[in-house]
Amino acid sequence: MLFRSLIKKDALAGIAKKMAGDVLVWAPVKQEDNVLFKPLRADDEPFFAYLNSKNAPKNVFFPHTETLMKYTRTEKGMVFSEEVNDAPQSVLFGVRPCDAHSFVLLDKLFDQEKYKDGYYIAKRRNTTVITLACVKPPYTSCFCTSVDGEPVSSDGADILLTDIGGDYLVEFVTEKGEKLAKYFGDTQADAAADAKKNEIAAKAKEAIASKIPAHEVKPILDKNFDNPFWDTIHRKCLACGTCTYLCPTCHCFDISDEVTEVEGVRIRSWDSCMFPLFTKETSGHNPRTSQKERWRQRAMHKFKYYIDMFNAIACVGCGRCVMYCPVNIDIRKIVTDISKL
Repeated sequence: MLFRSLIKKDALAGIAKKMAGDVLVWAPVKQEDNVLFKPLRADDEPFFAYLNSKNAPKNVFFPHTETLMKYTRTEKGMVFSEEVNDAPQSVLFGVRPCDAHSFVLLDKLFDQEKYKDGYYIAKRRNTTVITLACVKPPYTSCFCTSVDGEPVSSDGADILLTDIGGDYLVEFVTEKGEKLAKYFGDTQADAAADAKKNEIAAKAKEAIASKIPAHEVKPILDKNFDNPFWDTIHRKCLACGTCTYLCPTCHCFDISDEVTEVEGVRIRSWDSCMFPLFTKETSGHNPRTSQKERWRQRAMHKFKYYIDMFNAIACVGCGRCVMYCPVNIDIRKIVTDISKL
């Protein structure tokens, strides 16, 4: 940590709105019964009393749909223009620690040594992440402590905010975060504030009651690709894709061209390994012909393949897939059952 300060809790919304006058600020905004991260406008009121958003804020760096390239047919031939990365200086204000952790995991894929995704990287590098600690676990479905996370964590954050009663303890984690210090006043945190934060963090961690053996299943998955277990877990799956679209770390995408007579646009859009057409090849062959193969892929990707590639579990324990699956498929039970194979 570079340094720490204190702000009054009721000052937080004003800080976000003041910041939005200078840079693009993505903040949680309440819309009916949902909370969405969206660019903060002058008439928006940021809502920091939320538990967690239904949609993960990964779309700030990995949009649902984005243009990669445009092309035009002219008399001299095709003219191609790669889409300029529209990545203004931005602040992602008030994400939960599990979502901030997901950005670190996505970095391993989109910003790896052998492959650099310029579209993702430009947005990521130009965005400062302000994390709002979970001083109380928001849901019983949360299991972040089982997958290398904590409810009060600076992982993936440039600034960490922790509610310590009447104040927020503001910890500037990176130099990028330190550049925003002017918005948070000059009241320095003392040892008492640090002690209070540590006490809250310990209690919050202890309060995560849901546990899964996430670190135990990789060697089991290594040996059980054809286990009859996979014939059972998929039976009630609707292939709706809710689990993957809400997941902070799922990153499957499709690339398509939209073409008129003389112009075309190449677009990247989210896809899902739960969809029957996701792996269908041009020849008509589909290596994953049933939901059995697709569910096996999902479990393997989270708890084996990502570890093989990046030495990290591709799950942050946010519990969204547990909460919003329309047929109540629970990844926690699946991982626990795998550990018993």
